[in-house]
Amino acid sequence: MATSTLLSNPTVTVNSVDLTDQCTAAVFTRVIEQLESTAFGQTNRSYVGGLENSTLTLTLYNSFAASETYATLKALVGTQVNVTAKPSSAAVAVTNPLSTLTGAYLSTLPIINSQLGSLETIDIVFTGGSYTVTTTP
Repeated sequence: MATSTLLSNPTVTVNSVDLTDQCTAAVFTRVIEQLESTAFGQTNRSYVGGLENSTLTLTLYNSFAASETYATLKALVGTQVNVTAKPSSAAVAVTNPLSTLTGAYLSTLPIINSQLGSLETIDIVFTGGSYTVTTTP
């Protein structure tokens, strides 16, 4: 059985700021909205592709130190940003593609998500923008 170890040493950037050392999870989802194109007389539903609405969800440690999570993200709420993620810190390749959302929107930023005795993490979602994948350096 074939297996792959992905995101064993990933890289994540937000507007070219490397947040890899603050990131514990990354989910990059490519979404093309479905539009129903079923017409009278058909016996099954049919669909065509609509607008792209891809997302990148990051789970980050919520560090308030200079140039860390909060300092990097606080001014980006309500703006379009460029975000990237790739499975490993190795060079971009067919086996290590760089996924990019250009012009993705950050609508919310959790400020505090604390529990006694645990490290504080936040989940942020970048939505929309133009998705590209790079497989050559």
